[in-house]
Amino acid sequence: MQTQINRFPNQTRRLIRHKLDEHKKLQKLTTQLYLRYCNITGFSHILPDFLIIGFPKCGTTSLYEYLLQHPDIYPPIGKEIDYFDRLYSKGLAWYKVRFPTKLQKFFTQNLQHKKFLTGEATPRYVEHPHALHRIKKVLPNSKFIILLRNPIDRAYSHFTMNVENGYEYKTFELAIKSENERIKGRYEKMKNNENYYSWDFDLFSYLDHGIYVEKLQKWLEIFPKENFLIIQSEEFLRNPSKIYYQTLRFLNLTKWEPEKFTLYKKRSNKEKKINPEIRKYLLDFFKPHNEKLFKLIGQRYDWS
Repeated sequence: MQTQINRFPNQTRRLIRHKLDEHKKLQKLTTQLYLRYCNITGFSHILPDFLIIGFPKCGTTSLYEYLLQHPDIYPPIGKEIDYFDRLYSKGLAWYKVRFPTKLQKFFTQNLQHKKFLTGEATPRYVEHPHALHRIKKVLPNSKFIILLRNPIDRAYSHFTMNVENGYEYKTFELAIKSENERIKGRYEKMKNNENYYSWDFDLFSYLDHGIYVEKLQKWLEIFPKENFLIIQSEEFLRNPSKIYYQTLRFLNLTKWEPEKFTLYKKRSNKEKKINPEIRKYLLDFFKPHNEKLFKLIGQRYDWS
């Protein structure tokens, strides 16, 4: 119920933003007024207790939707808030307004005697060059949830999504072969310019997104290992109830589960197979990176 209540104003905001795109001056004015509103009211809102920070196309949407159904988790405005990567310039007050109020938390905890947690899921945080240190500054005690999927299947699912959304016109083979050219210099430019965000890097990093170990290593050097819950996406798909309960234990919440576990954002042509030769090429490509990953996290997944 709480999630459904939250979605109505979120849908209304998207409709208003779409209409304002046709009136640039009015859009600029309303944006300025809204940021002033955030600066005035931001202090009355709380910050998230947990973040789902990665990885794209690994099941983050499904896990997040399941978590929002828990009676002790209260949703923010929207799933992917994107504050610590591309919208950081809007300011902390803007970010805080996305979350429930301190008053709501106070009444829930002290009058209803219930736990009160909130969180968001932006799977691009894990690999953005500035998100890690921004989060360390704002949320030093946050808990992090990370889902890891066979990087070959992750890459193909990412490609399929881009095709369906009209962003990709190449074949999968050509897309991965031209990846370096398409994203060349994009990450470095984001790293050198905090106000720049590359959509090309986000859209076309089919292989780079799947080199998990390079990203995780940086986070584990900054935050304690006990602050992380690392989930194998395939196990989540096979046994969602088990993984859901594991996640609740990680968040110190009571055991509870939804009436049913329905996959979100399931692709219509997901059943299409990757060319065996391409899969063999990708298996060889990811193998050394996966071995380093397994050593880092102390777990081994059957991604053969």
